[in-house]
Amino acid sequence: QVQLVESGGGLMQAGGSLRLSCAASGRTVSTYTMGWFRQAPGKEREFVAVRTWSTIYYGDSVKGRFTISRDGAKNMVYLQMNSLKPEDTAVYYCASGPSGGFDVRAPDNYNYWGQGTQVTVSS
Repeated sequence: QVQLVESGGGLMQAGGSLRLSCAASGRTVSTYTMGWFRQAPGKEREFVAVRTWSTIYYGDSVKGRFTISRDGAKNMVYLQMNSLKPEDTAVYYCASGPSGGFDVRAPDNYNYWGQGTQVTVSS
């Protein structure tokens, strides 16, 4: 059974940094597609970043500020968030999908989701 558990969210001032972590069990992060999405109140779930076994993609709104990485030995995925803005405020979700061959930006294509972690950025 696949389980994803996020941690690292919190309250941060604009311009600050946070690192989110996703602990995976039942699935090897280096083999499957691992992504981060976020959802703000009243908005649809938004693609943030994803790492397939070979490629990394970022959403336009976070490109240059956020970095996705993984640690195969620990089976963890991370999202380093720098230069945070108030519009980054959302619940952030870790997600896992197939190894490849699908639209990685579409949340409906992911099989497994974590419970989410709240990130709040104050101005």
